[in-house]
Amino acid sequence: MSKRCTLFFIIALFILMAIFAAGMVQAWTGDASPANPGGADSAIPWWGWPLILLVVTFFMGILAVLGGVGGAVLYTPIIGGFFPFGMDFVRGAGLFVALAGSLAAGPGLLKKGLADLRLAMPVALIASTTAVMGAMVGLALSDAIINTAMGIAILAIVVIMFLAKKSEYPEVGKADALSSALRINGVYHEPSSGKDIDWKIHRTIHGLILFVGIGFMAGMFGLGAGWANVPVLNLVMGAPLKVSVATSKFLLATTDTSAAWMYLNAGAVIPMIVVPSIIGIMMGSLVGVKILAKSKPSAVRAVVLTMLVFAGVRALLKGTGIWK
Repeated sequence: MSKRCTLFFIIALFILMAIFAAGMVQAWTGDASPANPGGADSAIPWWGWPLILLVVTFFMGILAVLGGVGGAVLYTPIIGGFFPFGMDFVRGAGLFVALAGSLAAGPGLLKKGLADLRLAMPVALIASTTAVMGAMVGLALSDAIINTAMGIAILAIVVIMFLAKKSEYPEVGKADALSSALRINGVYHEPSSGKDIDWKIHRTIHGLILFVGIGFMAGMFGLGAGWANVPVLNLVMGAPLKVSVATSKFLLATTDTSAAWMYLNAGAVIPMIVVPSIIGIMMGSLVGVKILAKSKPSAVRAVVLTMLVFAGVRALLKGTGIWK
């Protein structure tokens, strides 16, 4: 597949998603409740909404893999901005979307020695605690405030993703006292070089403080936390890139579970939204993995960032009442 064809393919996926979203907005004519998003006078029957959601999340799963981002960071702002679902329900479903991907990948990453338990546990303890707090705050706030705050957060994420560099093997001169006391270090085998890579971390306290905010945002906005986990583990704490990515994926199983239970207990998780979302994202991810080897990373990343900017602006304008 040529570079030009790859780019056109990605743009086509984006256009299809926009068409489905626009179609839903146009079809939305009645008063909605979260359990009956079609409303009494909607042109789409109740079973049509899960079907449309399945198709949209399928394409979203493809783009998430190709763009190297978690599904929830695309799911929550896009579904919340263009589907007539209450934001509490969208955020609850977003956490389950992130959780499903983590549970699917976590055991294999641990078995391969890439995800590290000693690195994950102190981070998980802090992030899961603050995720519960974030979920409590998010459930207490109005949709307008949540949309406005999430729009700002999504645009900030775009800036972080655009500016953040990745280091395959960060230079860590000496492990700090806390990481040494917790024995956070390890060895993993790198197939590309055939070598065993020894690693350790530093600036542990700085990293743990950052995870306080990351966990809070994950629970409040239902975004998952992969977009922030990797830069902090890799660039701040000095873990190798593969260890950072794998540990981040494993971390979602604890961070998102804590927040997801808050939404579940509040009645903000309904199967009509969650089930097609998870199935669509997982199916799209399988297709995305196959396309990944033939795609141009820079072009895909540009499309994903464009989608996030569009979704962030949409959430911000929706929250402020400019674009309802």
